[in-house]
Amino acid sequence: MGRIHLKPINRILLKFGLGIISMVILFFVVLYLIGPPPISDEQDTIYYDTSGEKIGEGKGKENQDWVSLTDISPHVIDAMIAIEDQHFFKHHGFDIKRILIAALKDIKSGSLKEGASTLTQQYARNLYLSHEKTWSRKIKEAIYTIRLEMFYSKTEILEGYLNTIYYGAGAYGIEAASQVYFNKKAKDLTLAESAMLAGIPKGPSYFSPFLNKEKAEKRQQLILRVMHEEGVISKQTFELAKNESLDYAKYDPSLSSDTSNYFQETVLQEAKKILQMDREAIQAGGYRIYTTLNQDHQDKLEETIEKTIDSKSDIEIGALALDPNTGAIRALVGGRDFQKSPFNRATHSRRMTGSTFKPILFYAALERGFTANTTLMSKPTTFEFANNNTYQPRNYNGYYANDPITLAQALALSDNIYAVKTHLFIGMDTLVETAKKFGITGDLPRVPSLALGTASVPLQEMVTAYGMIGNGGMQIEEHAIEKIVDKNGKTLYTREHPKRQIFDEKKAFILTELLTGMFDESLNGYMSVTGSPIIDQLSRPYAGKSGTTESDSWMIGYSPEIVTGIWTGYDDNRELERVREKKYAKEIWAKFMEKAHQDIPMSTFMPPKGVIGIPIDPETGKRATPNCPTNHVMYFEIGTEPTTYCKEHQAPEKEGEKKEGKEKGIFQKWFELFFD
Repeated sequence: MGRIHLKPINRILLKFGLGIISMVILFFVVLYLIGPPPISDEQDTIYYDTSGEKIGEGKGKENQDWVSLTDISPHVIDAMIAIEDQHFFKHHGFDIKRILIAALKDIKSGSLKEGASTLTQQYARNLYLSHEKTWSRKIKEAIYTIRLEMFYSKTEILEGYLNTIYYGAGAYGIEAASQVYFNKKAKDLTLAESAMLAGIPKGPSYFSPFLNKEKAEKRQQLILRVMHEEGVISKQTFELAKNESLDYAKYDPSLSSDTSNYFQETVLQEAKKILQMDREAIQAGGYRIYTTLNQDHQDKLEETIEKTIDSKSDIEIGALALDPNTGAIRALVGGRDFQKSPFNRATHSRRMTGSTFKPILFYAALERGFTANTTLMSKPTTFEFANNNTYQPRNYNGYYANDPITLAQALALSDNIYAVKTHLFIGMDTLVETAKKFGITGDLPRVPSLALGTASVPLQEMVTAYGMIGNGGMQIEEHAIEKIVDKNGKTLYTREHPKRQIFDEKKAFILTELLTGMFDESLNGYMSVTGSPIIDQLSRPYAGKSGTTESDSWMIGYSPEIVTGIWTGYDDNRELERVREKKYAKEIWAKFMEKAHQDIPMSTFMPPKGVIGIPIDPETGKRATPNCPTNHVMYFEIGTEPTTYCKEHQAPEKEGEKKEGKEKGIFQKWFELFFD
């Protein structure tokens, strides 16, 4: 017989074909040698602090009971297959027709939004992968899908899928879901109940009858209709199930809230936004979440609160400590007891800020020509407006200077008259606009009293605003997460810290120095500086401001390294009547800041270029002379500093001069008596 001669192109095609076949065979041989993938899904998410120490664990799958297929209602299996994967028992892991249709749609849209996942693919993704929509994840998912189909039967895959999929309300697996939603075993579920549960995994928050009954019922009706159209159930059965009234178990919100403290809950909420996933899927996804928490600071903050507040009191607290340079949350307390009340008063509660709002006002004033020694009259004042409206603010305890005072002293003494005058002078719109630049959201009424903190603002927004003052005007965003790594070691997210200058660095520094005044007794005037009760507790320079309303007590302050805010008050807005309760915020702030700085080298606020410090007489606002009884170093942008010296304080007279003056005084009286 003669040899068969192939054309060169055919030889190339043959070799190529044999090569592809060889690669495919090798691929499957390798998968076979690797062996079956594990189907255990016990991977809790773990949280770490800044030192890499474990601080918490996401117990996302505690509410999970594994049952065999024989202990699951056939209606559940029929409903799930009808809506998720009608060819489950026919394909080998992939529904090629659905994949091609989805791929064409993805190509047209330029995205990866279309899904054609089989139950096996979903099971592979839930067990081994994240939910990110990338080609690399899809390739890995395909490989795990093949391995599952190679080593496990369809019934084993279906059983595993139904026992691990998330049904919302903290329930993993069909048995847990059956108990949570209907208080019965999975084998006893009716067709209508099964169709309802089959619709939830598509979107546990969106299609949960506990959270969105209308949407859940629409999806249940869709599943029943598909089952009827595919011949799974008869028309009569369809009509009966469609009209069945479902008897739900009592909803317990705690089933979907298993975090152990306020900070971990804050982390989880932030992770939800980053990963675009349900909280429970994150809790049980095997993630490694690296947080911003400084556990030592957290311990010291909690200890300080516990030792300071009377255990018998039901007063509440919100406390937050940030890195002013990055916005990283170093310590957080959202209340006295997370188990009794998981409501986070540090991040979600809106309370009237009182005088802690004044630094925002005075930054706006600095932008409009005010300086540290700008003087305004402090005396009882009635402000008159159009339509015969009047406003008469009062100072604390009715004390007034009844003389002009400087901005520095007004801030240190928290003079309300000076603040309202400033607010009206620069324009009420100005304060609102400036506050928004500082990140203050919500309703900010354009009224005279806004200068005194009558707007309700979350503590975290106020602390962040102070951090921006302390860091020289750079934008920061409070955050609790630095990095997220999936269960396979892939980094899914890394926090970036962009540098963006929002406010003028020189004016931010000048305001910081003005805020140190509440701890400087050289600024004492018609009353003591507001920080006088805690001055003796402080061992380094701090800037800060306190604030009070009838039902709120605030203290926010910072060093170059840490900015901390404390709020105390009652949840029901009850008036703070006890003197002791009004002191909690300042005391906790002072004690915590000192403890937090124990291992931090001494530092101070450094002036930027273009700023000069000058000794000023607080009484006159002019350059101090050796004759002034006190002086306070105030900072100015070069070119705006005062040039005149104080003349009201004269040098002490010498003994001889006093005697001569006395004699002249007597002579003058005799002269007037005889010759006037």
